[in-house]
Amino acid sequence: MKKFAVQLKTIAAVCFVTFAPAASAETLADALTYAYDHSGLIDQNRALLRAADEDVAQSVASTLPVINWAATATSSAPRTTGADLISANASISASLTIYDSGANQLAIDAQKELVLGTRQSLINIEQQVLLRAIEAYMNVRRNSEFVALRQSNVNVINQELRAANDRFEVGEVTRTDVSLAEARLAEARSLLASAQGNLTQSAEEFRAAVGRAPGRLDPVSPAPVARTIDDAKAFAVRNHPSMREAQHSVSAAELNIRRAEAANNPSVSLDASLGFNDEFDFGRQVGVTVSGPIYQGGRLSSAVRQFMARRDAARAGLHITSHGIEQQVGNAYSFLEVARASRQASEEQIRASTVAFRGVREEATLGARTTLDVLNAEQELLSARANQISAQADEVVASYTMLSATGLLTAEHLRLPVQQYDPSAYYNLVKDAPTSTSDQGAALDRVLRAIGD
Repeated sequence: MKKFAVQLKTIAAVCFVTFAPAASAETLADALTYAYDHSGLIDQNRALLRAADEDVAQSVASTLPVINWAATATSSAPRTTGADLISANASISASLTIYDSGANQLAIDAQKELVLGTRQSLINIEQQVLLRAIEAYMNVRRNSEFVALRQSNVNVINQELRAANDRFEVGEVTRTDVSLAEARLAEARSLLASAQGNLTQSAEEFRAAVGRAPGRLDPVSPAPVARTIDDAKAFAVRNHPSMREAQHSVSAAELNIRRAEAANNPSVSLDASLGFNDEFDFGRQVGVTVSGPIYQGGRLSSAVRQFMARRDAARAGLHITSHGIEQQVGNAYSFLEVARASRQASEEQIRASTVAFRGVREEATLGARTTLDVLNAEQELLSARANQISAQADEVVASYTMLSATGLLTAEHLRLPVQQYDPSAYYNLVKDAPTSTSDQGAALDRVLRAIGD
C-alpha cells in the first residue's frame, strides 16, 4: 500500500507540473497577436490589395485628359546643294474622351467591385493565418502533455518492475511477471520517444505558423459558438468573406458585360495640339472626333458573349461557395460535438479507471491479482488520460474552426491587441489617380516608404 501511495503521488506531481501555468506563460492571444503582426502571407495579400486599388486609379485615369509631348530632329541632304540640312520640331498634344456610352465609368465600377472582393480575400487569409496558429498552439500543448504523461507512465512501470523483482525474490511471483513488466517498460520508453518526436515537430509547426518558438503555453477554453447548426449556417452564408468575395465577382462580371456592350456605340473625343519648328513657327490645332465601329469581324460581339459566360461562371461560383460554406460549418459543428462528447466520456473513463487501478493494485499486494493485471489497469488509466488530453485540444480547435467557418475568426472579433489594417486608407489616396507631383502623390510616397520599412 505504501508503494502504491508513492506511485499515485508521482502521477499527481507530474500532472501538476504539466498543467499548472507558469507566471510567464504565453497565452493564445499572445501567439495570435504575434502571428498576425509577423505573417508574410498577410503582408503579401495586403500588397495584392494595393495592386487592385491601383487598377481603380488606372481606370479613373482613362476619364482624364491625356497630354503628351514629342520632339523630332531630322537630317537631309538635297541633291541641289549637297549640304546636310537639319530640321527640328516640338509639339504638345492633348486628348479627352467626352462621351463613350459610359464604358469608362463602367470599367471604374467593375474595378471597385474587384477591390471589395480582394478585401474579403484578405479577411479570409487573416482567418487562415489565425486558425493555423491556433492549431499549432493546441498541438504543442497536446504533445507537451503527452510527453509528461508518457514520462509518468515510464516512472510508474519502473516502480512496478522494482516491485515485481522484490516479489520474485521472495517467491511471490514468477520470472514471467518480471519479464512482463520489463516488456511494458520497453514499450513505455518507445512511446515516450515517439511523443518527444511529435512535440519537436509540433514546435516547428508553431514556429512556422506564429513566427517564433513556443514558450510555456497557457491552457485554453473553447471559443463561444452559435447555439445551433442552422443558426451558424445562416450566419455564415450571409457574412463569410468567401461568400462576399464571390458576390463582388458576380457584380464585376455584370458590369463588364455592360462595358463590352458600350464598345459597340460611338465615342466622342476632344483633341488639341500645339507645335513649333526650329524657326519658331508655331501651329495649333483643335478638333472633335466622333468615331464608332462598323465591322470588326465579330470581335465586339464575341467579347459580350465572353463576359456573359464569365458572369455565368461567377454565379455558379457563388452557388458552389454557398454550399461549401454550409458544408464547412456542418463539419466543424460535428467535430465540436464529437470532441465535447469524447471529453465528457474520457472524464468518466478516468474516474472509473482510477478506481479500478487502485483496486487491482491493492488486490495484487494481497496476492489476488498478477503483475499483468496491474499493468493492464495502469494502461487503461493512461489511455483515459490521453483521450482526455486529445479531446480537450480537439474541442478548442473545433470551436475556433467554427468561428472560421462563419467568418468570425478575425483579429477584430477576437479583440487582439494589434494595429488594425485599414484597407480603405491606401484606396482613398489612389482612387482619384493622383500624379507623383501632387500632394496625394507625396503622401503615397510616404506610405510606401513606411510599408517598406
